[in-house]
Amino acid sequence: MPIVEFKLPKMGESISEATVLKWLKNVGDSIDAEETLLEVGTDKVDSDVSVPFAGVITEIRFQKGDVVPVGAILAMIDTDAETPVSQAAEASPGNQTHKTAESRETAAPVMAGGNIQPLGFLSPLLRNIVLKEQISIEELQTIQGSGMDGRIQKSDIFHYLKNRKSPVRKAVSAGYPKPTIAYTEGKDRIVEMDRMRKMIADHMVYSKQTSPHVTAYIEIDVTDLSDWRNANKNTFQQKHGEKLTFTPLFVDAVRRAIEDFPMINASVDDDKIVVHSDIHIGMATALPNGNLIVPVVKDAAGKPLSQLASQVNALAEKARSNKLQPDDVQGSTFTISNVGTFGSLMGTPIINQPEVAILAFGVIKRRVEVINTARGEEMGIRSMMFLSLSFDHRVVDGMLGGSFLRRVGDYLEKFDNQTAI
Repeated sequence: MPIVEFKLPKMGESISEATVLKWLKNVGDSIDAEETLLEVGTDKVDSDVSVPFAGVITEIRFQKGDVVPVGAILAMIDTDAETPVSQAAEASPGNQTHKTAESRETAAPVMAGGNIQPLGFLSPLLRNIVLKEQISIEELQTIQGSGMDGRIQKSDIFHYLKNRKSPVRKAVSAGYPKPTIAYTEGKDRIVEMDRMRKMIADHMVYSKQTSPHVTAYIEIDVTDLSDWRNANKNTFQQKHGEKLTFTPLFVDAVRRAIEDFPMINASVDDDKIVVHSDIHIGMATALPNGNLIVPVVKDAAGKPLSQLASQVNALAEKARSNKLQPDDVQGSTFTISNVGTFGSLMGTPIINQPEVAILAFGVIKRRVEVINTARGEEMGIRSMMFLSLSFDHRVVDGMLGGSFLRRVGDYLEKFDNQTAI
């Protein structure tokens, strides 16, 4: 029977490697076509890798915890006699040809000077080493990367550790010892962070250390929007086959405001501002295990509400069922977070690097407000909501941030219900 090389398939547009999390088969096991062989993790999401042909596994080349580049041979499989090798190889996405330089080029943004790479953009293996050895961001920025485009590799970190004289202390903690945590054995319990929680922690700390955060707030009246949605959600679902939640309405208002203020749809690369022409809106979403992930509504500009609702609902369902793919969580240019889902009045969101702003939507609360009517000022029951925009003050000043935030509020308050359905 022919032996076929099974390679790690392409996991996403900007992903060049993945970490082996778990093998579901061993050497000598049979595997059916389209059956899952192993689970892998990228910087964004965990994924199942299935084999497009049947056979018997004769060799496994990587172990749990190994970082595998896209296109590397994961296993050798003795295929069924009736399955032609050429057909099996063609069916496997791992056998597609990819340029290594291009994969590495998009895998991890290179920061200041071409050789400084933040913790959040290291491979999972390197992040584990950095965390274990307690290498600070400041130390990491002194390491010369020997990989392509200054990419830091495992050998670079080990060379640094070999010649490390003393850890570089973070400025915020200089002179202040790590506090002792009182622990009562048998009463308190220790919960180990899982891999995704560690990545979230890394990314949040990196974001706060990188961007000077400023948060602006406004309160808006969404009575008309809320009433319109409640009155039309059944008609909308019957016509388009999609549930109408508030999220696509928020996405629609944000993308309109971005079209008015394109500088908010940007990323920072050292001393350069990259203004994106496409609008890809990430929506912070809670996973069933409590971790956070940001699936992306791609190409939001110009799409009708029905298409936005379709994308939002599909991504939300994938998140709930743990079926998000790497491409689903890549490439956002602006992020929103609906903290009101959990009853929060407002929030101070942390910027999703390397973006320059993130917008949080608070809970919608009904309360008595002073409103202007044809008869003058009167008391009325209104649906009110807080919006909070955190922005990177290196590139977004108060005028841009405040004007953008106000424009989002205007689009929600003056909702155009004539063309929505």
